[in-house]
Amino acid sequence: MTRAQKIGVIIGLVIVAALTILRASDPQLMVRAREMAFDEYQRLAPRTFENLPVRVVDIDEASLRELGQWPWPRDRMAKLVDRLSQMGASAIAFDILFSEPDRLSPRTVIRDVEGIDPSLLARMPDNDEIFAQAMTEKPVILGFALSNEGDYRPEMKAGFAFTGEPPFHAPPRIDSATPLRPQLEAAASGLGHISLNPGDPSSVVRTVPLLLSDGDQLYPNLALEALRVAQGASTYVLADAPDVANTITMIKAGAFVIPVTAAGELWLYVSPDNAARYISARNILSDGGAPSKIAAAVQGSIVFVGTSAAGLQDIRTTALGENVPGVSLQAQIVEQILSGHFLSRPDWADGLEILSIAVAGSLLVFLTTFVSPAMALACGLLITAMALAASWLAFLYGGLLFDPLAPIVSGSITHFAATAFRFLVIDRERREVRLAFGHYLSPSLLYRIEHTQDALRLGGDDRELTVMFVDVRNFTGISERLTPAEVVGFLNTFLDALSRHVIANEGTLDKFIGDSIMAFWNAPVDVSDHPGKAVHAALAMRETLARLNAEDAFGFGPAHTVGIGIGIHTGLACVGNMGAETHFNYSAVGDTVNIAARIEAACKDVSTDILISESTANLASQYALLDAGALPLKGKSTRTRTFAVAGDERLALSPEFSDLKRIHAQMIDTLASRAPATRKLLRAAKQKAAGLPVDLTEFYRRIPRRTEHFSPGPAQEESTPVN
Repeated sequence: MTRAQKIGVIIGLVIVAALTILRASDPQLMVRAREMAFDEYQRLAPRTFENLPVRVVDIDEASLRELGQWPWPRDRMAKLVDRLSQMGASAIAFDILFSEPDRLSPRTVIRDVEGIDPSLLARMPDNDEIFAQAMTEKPVILGFALSNEGDYRPEMKAGFAFTGEPPFHAPPRIDSATPLRPQLEAAASGLGHISLNPGDPSSVVRTVPLLLSDGDQLYPNLALEALRVAQGASTYVLADAPDVANTITMIKAGAFVIPVTAAGELWLYVSPDNAARYISARNILSDGGAPSKIAAAVQGSIVFVGTSAAGLQDIRTTALGENVPGVSLQAQIVEQILSGHFLSRPDWADGLEILSIAVAGSLLVFLTTFVSPAMALACGLLITAMALAASWLAFLYGGLLFDPLAPIVSGSITHFAATAFRFLVIDRERREVRLAFGHYLSPSLLYRIEHTQDALRLGGDDRELTVMFVDVRNFTGISERLTPAEVVGFLNTFLDALSRHVIANEGTLDKFIGDSIMAFWNAPVDVSDHPGKAVHAALAMRETLARLNAEDAFGFGPAHTVGIGIGIHTGLACVGNMGAETHFNYSAVGDTVNIAARIEAACKDVSTDILISESTANLASQYALLDAGALPLKGKSTRTRTFAVAGDERLALSPEFSDLKRIHAQMIDTLASRAPATRKLLRAAKQKAAGLPVDLTEFYRRIPRRTEHFSPGPAQEESTPVN
């Protein structure tokens, strides 16, 4: 062992020790990375939605429009309880706070009227009393939230039994709660907290505390309490870890045993949001009575009452990346318990991951130093594959959560550091390689990069760009039919074939975003006729995709073809090196980029595969373009005029397209004015379009449904301020 090798081993082992200590301290960055890895697992294999006896009565936008704005008077909530009880709901849980008196109660309304007769006031109905009366002897559970003020704590309706010492210091702390109306609290059969992730800075709800504690009393979650009341159980049974104080391993509610973390939290294993889970509140409160199908769905079900209305701000993000009403997560907790599909992270998972970092890192240091970096890389890749496979299989078949990222990232850092030391110190051949590279890069450029501190500085310049977005149609449906490996193969074939046309037409590939391509023209160097070249690239993509579908290059069979949407816009944008000082890439930002992305998304509504803005059309008028109307793009206050690209310059000069373009213009004029000749012109346009090489059937079929896009209004070409 040479002196350099000894130094290399010592440095490598010091790095391994530092990474091991870092993992043992488990900083927030590592926690978030681990949680995101677990999110990806759920996205690959989400919990299957089952038609379980759990429903959400949704105070949705339609209910608010029909029955009035929120908050509703509590006599209406009483009516809701009566209706659900008559339908046979086994439990009715309100994910709603009732902490203030009902301001719409008749008694409250007239209380401050000057000179009111006290006897008349006493005879006026009180909505809180009506609501409380409706709840009496019914399986109603009310929710309460955490509060930073006061010292109120609700009176629990359930008892707790423990297999060991009471774990009062295991769950998250509750210092105070939002007070419930006394008559409502007394009438309810159960009380549960509605806090989904208290104290967690992440917007994603991954774990939910099934219990809170004030140090002397435990407080169940709303979903857990609903499950208890539905079964008619009176007591929760809690098990702790042997010889470990203040831990919880299991909660038993009635007949159901629920594995939890040491703090009494449930790892959420969510299913995709499904409309079958929801029942609109207006259907329950309808004067004509709920349809029999809805009554059958409520019969025997645990019903959660909450809201999905955006204005009421109870929207949460799940591990699947979906934004859902908070009440639906309460329902999913019960669904998960009923289905028996749980996730858990064993107590020894941290120790295993820390040990794997130490062992794998040490192995890579010795292999890199004494064998070869290539052998160490092969061994590292094998360890990576094994870690990923083991972690995935443990999740898929056992519901166990093991972090694959920390060992992989730590191993990569160790390998990089050991390899760098070997190349810098141990292997003198590196200098010869550097001299060889000097023949391909100018010495002045090498010198500038090495000695200029901000040679690759952050920043950008304002330029006129033509921006393109390309996206696969129905990619979700495609990916559902394929394995993850097949999805990767499909994307590689698709992206490689289409991105070539960007390069061939002097464009710049910005990035691949999943199944999408972002590209732009006229940067970093000037490109003449960049709008025309962008449109030409789009037409080439159309032809290439048609060929790939005809050859069944994706292996889907002739019955399943792949479609795309392409959006193009020309305007001012900021282009340059974007990112952090230590990690950045050359990209473009600005309103122009946003508009191009929105135009691509609008291809679905217009039923065409290539859609360009008016600014691009004005600079690429040599192509065969058809007015697609002024579209309302998401996030834009004015509509943007767009054009469908039917073909290239040769098609634009053909007599057939000239006739179609003339008829199309006449049809648009009559469509805007609702003239009787519209149908005749539409039929004529369809007949002319039938002779073209591009299929415009759906494009013309949808035009009568989009008359507002051709009507006079606030349609104008979007300005392009830079973000």
